[in-house]
Amino acid sequence: PVALTMIHMAFCSSLAFLLVRVFEVVKPISMTNEIYLNKIVPVGFLFAVSLWMSNTAYMYLSVAFIQMVKALMPFVVYLVGIAFKVETFSLRTLANMLLITLGVCIASYGEMNFHLLGFLLQLGSICAEAIRVVCIQILLTSADIKLNSVTTLYYVSPVCFAFLCAPFAFIEMAKMMASEEVNMNPAVLLSNAAVAFALNIAVYLLIGKTSALTMNVAGVVKDWILIFISSFLFDAPISNIQLGGYLIAFLAVCYYNYAKFQARSAAAPVAPQDGKPEGKSDEKRKPLL
Repeated sequence: PVALTMIHMAFCSSLAFLLVRVFEVVKPISMTNEIYLNKIVPVGFLFAVSLWMSNTAYMYLSVAFIQMVKALMPFVVYLVGIAFKVETFSLRTLANMLLITLGVCIASYGEMNFHLLGFLLQLGSICAEAIRVVCIQILLTSADIKLNSVTTLYYVSPVCFAFLCAPFAFIEMAKMMASEEVNMNPAVLLSNAAVAFALNIAVYLLIGKTSALTMNVAGVVKDWILIFISSFLFDAPISNIQLGGYLIAFLAVCYYNYAKFQARSAAAPVAPQDGKPEGKSDEKRKPLL
């Protein structure tokens, strides 16, 4: 899993370099060493940890069950957002997130091939990913640094690649050198890396235009698709308890999405009529006699 992730990051770094430095599709920003160390390096480190743990979890758990566990992401992102002061605490939202957690717990109880190590790896990946996406949200909206999706990938991907070198050297390199069953199909690896690049660009665009929490709420729909496709392709068993638990989590996430939309609609400023600022009239602008 580490080697595959390193190939993804190497491809993303190379393609982002071509877009920024060679073809100049987007312009690089002036970045100081302090900003790079304090903001870019932590994001790259968290990205490496998240990818490493998540991809390793697939060796122990089914794709369907991993997607069910990922329903916890909005709850973790919400807690991290409160800690970083990008989300506002609300008892109603907290109760909604606890309902999501309950649904995931029921789904975990109904898992037929539960593996504790794989489950813990996936939880660790969720925590690292939650911190990362909140940091990206802060990074993309920061006043002293303006990054778009391509430049974010341009700066973050090489850092992620560098951090992945350590686990690869100590865990996987010797096994890959000694194994004769490693299949390095260039076409498969290239297409896989291209999809990873497109996914990362889409994630950074979504976070920059909306928020980290919105990205994870939207991902629940993707999880439903993955659950049923993986169950069909890999013949992974899904119990009724699992489906019931995940349905609870899914409905709770849908309700949160609806509540978030209503809150933003209510907070949106009312458009002025006839080009006049809101709350002002001709009478207020008349001079006093």
